[in-house]
Amino acid sequence: MTKLAAIITGMTLLLAACKPAATAPAHDIPAAMSETATTLLQSKLLHATSIAVVYRGQEFILHQGELETGKANPPNDATLYEIGSVSKTFAGLLLANAVLDGKASLDDPIQKYLPAAYPNLQSQGQPVRLRHLITHTSNMPGMLPLQVNTVLKDFTAHATPAKLNAAYAGYGQRQFWQDLHTVSLNGPLGKDYAYSSAGTELVAHVLETIYGMPYEVLLTQLLAREAGMHDTRLSLAAKDSGRLAPGYHSDNPVITTPMPQLPWGAAGNLKSTMPDMAKYLRLQLSAHPAVAESHKPLVRFQDDFSIGYFWNIGTNRQLGTHYVHHGGVPRAQGYAYIVPQYQLGVYIITNQSGDATAGAMESALAPIFDTVASMESAQ
Repeated sequence: MTKLAAIITGMTLLLAACKPAATAPAHDIPAAMSETATTLLQSKLLHATSIAVVYRGQEFILHQGELETGKANPPNDATLYEIGSVSKTFAGLLLANAVLDGKASLDDPIQKYLPAAYPNLQSQGQPVRLRHLITHTSNMPGMLPLQVNTVLKDFTAHATPAKLNAAYAGYGQRQFWQDLHTVSLNGPLGKDYAYSSAGTELVAHVLETIYGMPYEVLLTQLLAREAGMHDTRLSLAAKDSGRLAPGYHSDNPVITTPMPQLPWGAAGNLKSTMPDMAKYLRLQLSAHPAVAESHKPLVRFQDDFSIGYFWNIGTNRQLGTHYVHHGGVPRAQGYAYIVPQYQLGVYIITNQSGDATAGAMESALAPIFDTVASMESAQ
């Protein structure tokens, strides 16, 4: 299944599950969260989850299960999770802010910001532009170095985390720029969905060039200033390493290693706590100009599916227009949902990563959406 097909299928399954039955009882949100967690942890291999919900200004956080099998050590508000590709929405927010600042245009060719000439970053006479990167329509490869894409084809193999670690050992921005010369683009730009973390890493470099400071500094400053988030970061200090949630890959009962560091980290290296993710949900539900810009649909793939600044945008009669992003690393997977119609934001994560993890979360979330739909229809 392609990445786009998986996204659409997952959103369709979730939304179908979220249509409340006429006789559905009106649960309260904490009870619905508890039901979601209990259902999720009945899934094979899953044994810990954390959920944050923001609904019409109210905030709810739930932790359930055990981070390590048999140790009765539940996650808590201090637990740092690897949020994976949900990190991309943060890069999108920063770029939206740069666009509003007049420092960048979505139609800028990325060559404008690159440290050397890359004549290969064009197709059919058209250059890759910023809008192509943030909508995954640049035809860029999924990952650099290129061999990582082969490794990820067999994601659940027990050897995969070690192979990823080997591929990224000593792999920094210099190696990225070298490998970028080998990229070959085919087909029209701005049309076909081809999920690219390599493209997101380029966005981080663009932002560094625009503002003249490291991507992580840009990000932490914006999050602290606009959302009061002080516990979200790309790299961990030694004093915080013990707070990082351990996690499990596939059906391997042995705790696996964290996601390797990417050249910039914008594509999937953020770590955050649930209180900070709740603040992020609040920010995404606010009238902040950069948020509004980042939610604009830029490419429509189907009548009910488009994409903004990295956000997948769905349209459904039940939830209206909503924004979704999945994040996965070898030992954690999570989902962020933003439903402006209900002033609802949901973030859920579990410290296991396998083929069935995302589907289990999608199904388990139904009680939360059912509850909100019931509460809204009763008003």
